[in-house]
Amino acid sequence: MSTQTLTAAHAEVKAEIARTDTKTGLLLAFVGATLAGTWTLARDLPMNIPAYLTGGAGLALLVAAAGLLLRSVRPNLRSGRGFPHWATLTPEELVDTATGRDLAADVVGLSRLAVAKYTGLRSAVDLTCAGGILLVTAVLFALGGAA
Repeated sequence: MSTQTLTAAHAEVKAEIARTDTKTGLLLAFVGATLAGTWTLARDLPMNIPAYLTGGAGLALLVAAAGLLLRSVRPNLRSGRGFPHWATLTPEELVDTATGRDLAADVVGLSRLAVAKYTGLRSAVDLTCAGGILLVTAVLFALGGAA
């Protein structure tokens, strides 16, 4: 693989990580708004046992989704690579490290990070959808009663 191709792959993976972080931030805001809206709506509904149970399960899934989202954007400051490592170096050591940098290893490492972030994001989206379905079901139970 040429240096130009590796440089392009490196930039692409870094862009994917940035997109993941943006999507995660937006979804985290949505989950937070959904939790706040649910709390506001639930106070005014005539709740019954099925509504409480279904709504509680939906809220639990949303909280789990928020946890996954927070985990996916949590920085790893103990990494032996990148800026956490660079912060421990002298300027001369940084030049030596940058000169001997293995771009292919960086692309592989960043790609693994991107896949981990996307996996967490995907799971959080699935939990958010399932939690939303349960919350809508809880509203229907509360409004229509349950047999």
